[in-house]
Amino acid sequence: MFISVKCIFKCVFKRFYYCKNLLNELLAVKKTMENLDKTDLLILKYLQEDCNINTKDLASKLFLTVTPVYERIKRLERDGYITKYVALLDKKKMNRGMTVFCNVRLKEHAKNVGSNFVKDIVALPEIIECYNIAGDYDFMLKILVQDMASYQDFVMNKLSTIENIGNTNSIFVMGEIKHSTALEF
Repeated sequence: MFISVKCIFKCVFKRFYYCKNLLNELLAVKKTMENLDKTDLLILKYLQEDCNINTKDLASKLFLTVTPVYERIKRLERDGYITKYVALLDKKKMNRGMTVFCNVRLKEHAKNVGSNFVKDIVALPEIIECYNIAGDYDFMLKILVQDMASYQDFVMNKLSTIENIGNTNSIFVMGEIKHSTALEF
């Protein structure tokens, strides 16, 4: 009976600790968002739609003059709300029309092993996103290649050469239903 109560106490404590951390993260995000007013949010919205919009056109959409809009953009960049500007390319026209999600499980979980894995993954241009995940696998990779033969070549000649990969599971995208780079707020 004592072991069961102790086990229950541990589970409740872990759940409480998890909820407390989650609440603190949500409050931190809310506090960060409180620093932005409606004009800042509109600037972010318009820049997500088209980062090439010039300050004059953006100012006219906001019914402001150019200088305050320019200063707000610079503040949003300085404060880290805007991290960078990019051009989005057509994957098919760039001969990268096949998307594959590859889940990877490592053999070991020592710190240096994970660091080496990450260093090797970052060096592969076919991998455009890499996430450290919880669950059955340790990492999820988003890979863009031309076709199935290109993916087979990638797996055989690049991915399989990375040390400490225990096993992988590839998921092939048949169709893209929704893809967005914009954050809604």
